[in-house]
Amino acid sequence: MTFVVTDNCVKCKYTDCVEVCPVDAFHEGPNFLAIDPDECIDCTLCEPECPARAIFPEDDVPAGQEKYIPLNNELAKIWPVITERKDPPDDAREWDGKPDKLPLLER
Repeated sequence: MTFVVTDNCVKCKYTDCVEVCPVDAFHEGPNFLAIDPDECIDCTLCEPECPARAIFPEDDVPAGQEKYIPLNNELAKIWPVITERKDPPDDAREWDGKPDKLPLLER
């Protein structure tokens, strides 16, 4: 099993989670993070660090967000690894909790 970044990360992109990842499984895009399922060791450290509560075990991804499972894999293959926390976007709080943000994801 792996962990998956889901909808609420889009445009929030908090990076608190990347610093605790012991295997550098996080990859950074313009307004979203992805977890490489081939690198994730299911250590559970990232999930509680996400202020937006956007990270879930693959088996517990919320209903309707299953599309993020293959999307994390796809994007992790093309985006660079991120290992250090960065400041979130200035408007991250405004986007936290807004539904259906997939169309806003920038590749």
